[in-house]
Amino acid sequence: MSGNLFVVATPIGNMEDITLRALKTLKSVDYVLAESPHHSRRLFERYSIETKLIKFNDDYDVRDVLEKALGDLLAGLNIALISDAGTPTISDPGFRIVRACREKGIKVVPIPGPSALIAALSASGVPTDRFVFLGFLPKGSNKKKKLLKEADIGGTVVLYESPNRVVKTLDAVREALGERFVVVARELTKIHEEFISGHVSEVLEKLLKRPSLKGEFVILIEKDV
Repeated sequence: MSGNLFVVATPIGNMEDITLRALKTLKSVDYVLAESPHHSRRLFERYSIETKLIKFNDDYDVRDVLEKALGDLLAGLNIALISDAGTPTISDPGFRIVRACREKGIKVVPIPGPSALIAALSASGVPTDRFVFLGFLPKGSNKKKKLLKEADIGGTVVLYESPNRVVKTLDAVREALGERFVVVARELTKIHEEFISGHVSEVLEKLLKRPSLKGEFVILIEKDV
C-alpha cells in the first residue's frame, strides 16, 4: 500500500500562524520536501521538528528527487511538501509532484493554512465574490499589459510582486486598465504589515516617496465600475 503526500501550508510571516495538524504532520512524516531547506529550518527549530528536509524547487534539478519521492511513496513512506511560505503549489514549485502522484494513484492530502492571496483578499475591502489570480506577472511592459487586459473580466484581479518590480507593475496596471482603485498589501502578518489603498496614481505617489521598498507585495485591482 502506498503512502500519502501531504501538502502542508506554513506561515507567511508570523511563526505562530501554523496549525496543530500541520505541526503533527511535519513531525510524523518520513521526510519533507522543501522549497528552501535552509529557510524552513527556522520553522523546524522553533517547533522542535526533527524530520529530514530535502530540497525541491525549480532552481534545482528536481528529476532525481521527484523519482526518489515517487518510489518512496509507492513503497509506503509518507512525505510532506512545503514551500518557503504559505500554501505549496500556489505560485511556487510543487505542482509537479502533486500531478505525478495523482497520475500514479498516490493519495494527496491538503493540510490547509496560511496563504498570502487569501489573507490579502480578506482584509482588503475589495469585492471577493469573484477574483482572478495571476501570480507573478511576466517581465516586459507589453506582456504585463496584455495579461492584465485579458484578466479584466469583471472581478478583482490579484497578483504578487517583488519590491524591485512593484512600481513598474503598477505603471503597467495604470496603462492597461486606467485609474483603477487598488490595494497594495505588504509584509502580511509581519511587524511592518500594511495596506496601501487608492487609485493607481495615488498609490504610486505614496510608494515613490519612500527611500526604499522592502518586503513581498500583493496587489489587488478592483473591477471597473
